Amino acid sequence: MSACSQIHPVHCIMPPYMLTQIATRGTPEQQSWAQRTLAITSILREQREMIIRGAAAAPKTPLGGKNRVIYTAEHGDALPGQPVRAEGEFPVNDPAVNEAYDGAGATYDLYHDIYIRDSVDGEGMRLDSTVHYQNNYDNAFWNGHQMVYGDGDEALPPDQQLFNRFTIAVDVIGHELTHGVTQYTANLIYADQSGALNESISDVFGILVKQHSLGQSATESDWLIGKGLLAADVQGQALRSMKAPGTAYDDPILGKDPQPAHMQDYQNIGSDNGGVHINSGIPNHAFYVAATNIGGNAWEKAGRVWYVTLRNRLRASSSFQEMADLTYQVGGELFGAGSLEQQAIRSAWNEVGITVDLSPIPAPPREANTGCLTAPVDFVISLGRRLTGRSLRTRRTLH
Repeated sequence: MSACSQIHPVHCIMPPYMLTQIATRGTPEQQSWAQRTLAITSILREQREMIIRGAAAAPKTPLGGKNRVIYTAEHGDALPGQPVRAEGEFPVNDPAVNEAYDGAGATYDLYHDIYIRDSVDGEGMRLDSTVHYQNNYDNAFWNGHQMVYGDGDEALPPDQQLFNRFTIAVDVIGHELTHGVTQYTANLIYADQSGALNESISDVFGILVKQHSLGQSATESDWLIGKGLLAADVQGQALRSMKAPGTAYDDPILGKDPQPAHMQDYQNIGSDNGGVHINSGIPNHAFYVAATNIGGNAWEKAGRVWYVTLRNRLRASSSFQEMADLTYQVGGELFGAGSLEQQAIRSAWNEVGITVDLSPIPAPPREANTGCLTAPVDFVISLGRRLTGRSLRTRRTLH
């Protein structure tokens, strides 16, 4: 079973099929480090299980707010490693450290400023990141507690390099930290359609982190996940394209991007936990179509619908059809039944081959032991802006 297993997955940005292609098609040196990356990643599940079984709760920021600590593994495997930069400290002479710091901050800012969420758990979890993990480790992952980044294959000769350091793309950082948000909300099972939704939601908020940090509208964005990761000689632009799934790369060593953009091309496969990194192209493209049809800044409307759906409505085993039905319903609740936004969401799912069920969906269950319903996000955002200076760690519920 792969490291990104469905039970206690270590969520990795690199699809396993890319590493398998390299281990088959690459030069002897490339094959060696690809096999080593696969082997290293395969043992991480055991560490993840240890975190799930016995690790203490993640450190919190006492009064809420942004709190980042960056560590270096110094090319070893001990986590978290040695601290090298903490919240509020000046940049250091290490691009990977500064990129991890800035990317965690950009991700925190999107969730805090736009969705009034205090860190990945909503309760001020400190954002720990470790850089320089192992040698020639071509991956980045969320292990249930912190972020970890490899340096790519920068130690190889330039003509054999396929990947740059994994802190170089802010959307990759946003993607992986969003696996933490999903862990603390819907906790989507990492297999088949729910696993592909897990990956897609990370791509959605990863691209929103990039757009928000750059001030880009939906039409200005490149909609590429992992742009900058591929080395100069690789024939490709990024790991994935939300605008045009299946076109991100076509390289003699990496192979061709296998993502579909429509349900007619859905792949029922046994590897990659049922194709979680492949079939995520379908909901990815639905989000792209919805966001561009709505227009403006994607984080304001389409992103808000996806966030509320993740936070309040999805179940651990939710399917693509459920995601389509729920985002349509939430769009109507936030922006009005029959609104442009709601119709754009319906049209987007239709474009990828999923027909939204227009019959009413029962209201979400009350939160356990509270008798409370989660407040509509517009109320939460309005209230949060009026309560400037107060901690956002209190539960956002209406009695």
